[in-house]
Amino acid sequence: MLGLSEAELAFWLSPWVLGLLGLCIGSFLNVVAYRLPQMMERQWLADCADHLSDPESVAKVSGADKPVAEKLAAAAKPITELLEKLPPLGIATPRSRCPHCGHQLRWHENLPLVGWLRLGGKCAACKAPISLRYPVVEAATGAAFAALAWQMGPQPTVLLWCGFVAALLALSLIDWDTTLLPDVINQPLLWAGLLSALLGWTIPLQQSLIGALAGYLSLWSVYWVFKLVTGKEGMGFGDFKLLAALGAWLGWQMLLPIVLGASAIGALVGIIMKLNAKLREGRYVPFGPFLAGGGLVVLYAGAPRVLGWMGWA
Repeated sequence: MLGLSEAELAFWLSPWVLGLLGLCIGSFLNVVAYRLPQMMERQWLADCADHLSDPESVAKVSGADKPVAEKLAAAAKPITELLEKLPPLGIATPRSRCPHCGHQLRWHENLPLVGWLRLGGKCAACKAPISLRYPVVEAATGAAFAALAWQMGPQPTVLLWCGFVAALLALSLIDWDTTLLPDVINQPLLWAGLLSALLGWTIPLQQSLIGALAGYLSLWSVYWVFKLVTGKEGMGFGDFKLLAALGAWLGWQMLLPIVLGASAIGALVGIIMKLNAKLREGRYVPFGPFLAGGGLVVLYAGAPRVLGWMGWA
């Protein structure tokens, strides 16, 4: 790896170093989970406004006559103009600030875990509470990376699996908050799994390919059967893509354990939330976090142990 000696490799890929890296990545994941949905919604609104401000497009879709279409398009133009005046929004811009008072966080306030502890979980300016979720995500990511380093040893492929874990954590946070599983994370995760298998870095390519296909088609089939029977949508398309990505990384044999575990835990959480009147509008619980959780259990437990749990060993 980059010409490093065995001792240097053992240091840079040690649990301590990867644990610290995980703390930093966890801080980044908090930003991604907060801002990426906002970026997506802004882009969706801009696309809608762009189409609505085009009289020809409005007339073509709605069947309205030209005067009506022009009137509707004129009404949509202020939205486009308003969006164009908004400040840039990205993962890195603007700088992190308190959502209550707008205080811009200084570098030491942004230190993973340490910053939250130094501030006592409160904004330095207005003393408003800072969500406990931020340090929990940072600590969890650090612990997950350290566990991978301890489990796999100082081999370069451990970094691949760290990326896999980080993507699952980001998807889980976003799906829990918004019921969205962004393609900008889902699709690269799928292709990275297939490419890693092709290069011989993870599992055999045949297992990866079958895992991706079976993962997508299994939930896709369940979705359509449920919709034909009930007339309702039981899950989103992002769930299909996530299970396909899990199949590409972990293999087709792990799909059933992942789905069974995710379904059982998801149902339990849903019942608890229902009893506590915490179910969101529509009375559903996003499935993505439980699929991701099932994938993480398989990763850390190992395929042989999971097969033993299933009685397939």
